[in-house]
Amino acid sequence: MARIAGIDLPKNKRSEIGLTYIYGIGRSTAHKILNQAGISYDKRISELSDDEVAKIRSIITSDLKVEGSTRTETQMNIKRLMDINCYRGLRHRKGLPVRGQRTRTNSRTRKGKRKTVAGKKKAIAKK
Repeated sequence: MARIAGIDLPKNKRSEIGLTYIYGIGRSTAHKILNQAGISYDKRISELSDDEVAKIRSIITSDLKVEGSTRTETQMNIKRLMDINCYRGLRHRKGLPVRGQRTRTNSRTRKGKRKTVAGKKKAIAKK
């Protein structure tokens, strides 16, 4: 079991995919790390030796911001937008889509579960 940056990497995944389980590392960053460490992308996490894991760990700790520091930075950026009352900050505050998506339909992920509003009652015609 390889443990890097406080994350247990899945044993049966290829090393390039396994590294993406760490927050802040995507496929391209994983490729750069593995190239720098001299490890094949096809090697499984379970097949990595202790030396290779240590090499990967040292590259990540020295060169990259991952996990907590990345999450903190993202949250601080969002908080800054909200504090300066820019349009994006207002959208974050209201819990609506930030990047121009439509909201009349869709956007359920940001808005949450539907809140049903009762329809108008029809007026009864008097004779």
